[in-house]
Amino acid sequence: MTDIQTTNPNAPSRIDPAMISRLRLAIARIHRQMAQASSGQGLTFAQLSALARVEQHGPLRLGELAARERVAASSMTRTLAPLTGAGLVRRAPDPRDGRSWLIEITAHGREVLADIRRERSEMLAARVGRLTAERRAALYAAIPVLEALSDEPE
Repeated sequence: MTDIQTTNPNAPSRIDPAMISRLRLAIARIHRQMAQASSGQGLTFAQLSALARVEQHGPLRLGELAARERVAASSMTRTLAPLTGAGLVRRAPDPRDGRSWLIEITAHGREVLADIRRERSEMLAARVGRLTAERRAALYAAIPVLEALSDEPE
């Protein structure tokens, strides 16, 4: 992970609100277009995020998943209900505490995530493939900066 450079001598001396607005809009449009490019299985952003988090860190207790998603446990319960109903996640008894449950992703849930990721990556790859070599290089050079921004605490 790369820290955001705050003392870069080549960086503009001030934050340009117009450029920030353009960046925000571009990110939002790309995100929306990627969501539209995949079947999404009718899942909301919150449901997809929770499903991916369970895949990455699971099995998890409900409270731990809610904390990782930065939502209340009651919200997470509502988010998980359709995922459970669709067979994408399941509840399993916690072997360390018989009173608790763990949320784990199912094989079907992994397949759905893989399909969504593939569809979105294909759309993005097609667009990147239409860029000139110079623009593609500039985009690739920006990836570490975007990753650093995405890893910043809120």
